[in-house]
Amino acid sequence: MSAASNLRSEDQFLCSICLDVFTDPVTTSCGHNFCKHCITTHWDINVPCQCPMCKKVFKRRPKLHINTFISEMVAQFKHEAQQKTSSSSSEQQVSKPGEVPCDVCTGTKLKALKSCLVCLTSYCETHLEPHLTVSGLKRHQLIDPVENLEDRMCTKHDKPLELFCQTDQTCVCMLCSVRVRPPSYERTVVRAVAQLEETLSEEMKKLFEAELKRVQQYAEDVTLDPDTAHPKLILSDDGKQVHHSDVRKNLPDNPERFSQCVIVLGKQSFSSGRFYFEVQVKGKTDWDLGVARESINRKGGITLSPQDGYWTICLRNGNEYKALAGPSVRLSLKSQPEKVGVFVDYEEGLVSFYDVAAAALIYSFTGCSFTEKLYPYLGPCPNYGGKNSAPLIICPVNQTA
Repeated sequence: MSAASNLRSEDQFLCSICLDVFTDPVTTSCGHNFCKHCITTHWDINVPCQCPMCKKVFKRRPKLHINTFISEMVAQFKHEAQQKTSSSSSEQQVSKPGEVPCDVCTGTKLKALKSCLVCLTSYCETHLEPHLTVSGLKRHQLIDPVENLEDRMCTKHDKPLELFCQTDQTCVCMLCSVRVRPPSYERTVVRAVAQLEETLSEEMKKLFEAELKRVQQYAEDVTLDPDTAHPKLILSDDGKQVHHSDVRKNLPDNPERFSQCVIVLGKQSFSSGRFYFEVQVKGKTDWDLGVARESINRKGGITLSPQDGYWTICLRNGNEYKALAGPSVRLSLKSQPEKVGVFVDYEEGLVSFYDVAAAALIYSFTGCSFTEKLYPYLGPCPNYGGKNSAPLIICPVNQTA
């Protein structure tokens, strides 16, 4: 019996719900033990009834009976612990003047070994024992014994005053430190973030420059088809420029011609592989640009969207850029492009637009399904009393260095 008592520890007699020594221990049918009050309260709150340890679900709420064997063991353990406390107390040092006394001791105050910042209490060796063995108390923060623990806690955040603020010349807790960090630290972070953004920007520019150089290898000599041009559009003799005029020309209404929208298509068509062309948009407040499939509607009003056979981007009101993706997508550009590159990979189902001068990607249509011929698409938009009279110009492609 003596050997058995030496092997007993407090962990053997702890309820897994309250994490304290059993009071009126009961055993469930699955073999786990709890305080009667703890398991009863647990089942009052949680439905259906199940064991907190093994999660076994009981169809009916079990009737609970005190486990007399464990109850006797707990009583004996408490008695032995009390005897041990009495014995050890006589061996421990009595608190002397200037030393921190144990707050729990009654009668003669023993010298405190530790102070708990959670309990705001100082403990001698005996009364400190639960903080070293009970799992719920092990998480408490212990420090060397100090008096007036309330003065060591932040009144605003209820946290220990673990740090010293040189700016305010006072002790602060961890939460007070987001609020009183030195200005130099903030400047350092801002400077580091700015440097990182600059580095990323430079690397992205290099990647897009390489990408633009690659797609420019597929440049095609594109000219405009006068048979498709709206009657108010003026084309240059070489078929490279187009602008809007207020005068409507008397032209035959052939099936290829756009009758209502001021649009013109390229002569060249593409039904496989990759192709690329560049268009100068400098000086314009409004324009449309992209590619269109052969079977698009050319009479009356049209809707620019991939569902209707158009893969285009546009500028409106001088600074509103959109990808007409049905619904449209607002584009945020760092600078206004003066020359736009259009790249198509027919088999990949890709249409990409580039700001040539900035070597930056403007927008990409991906996952497109092309089943017929594609034509370059240019829409100079109305001239709006001369405000948008600049032409769209198909430019020769000069590959970037």
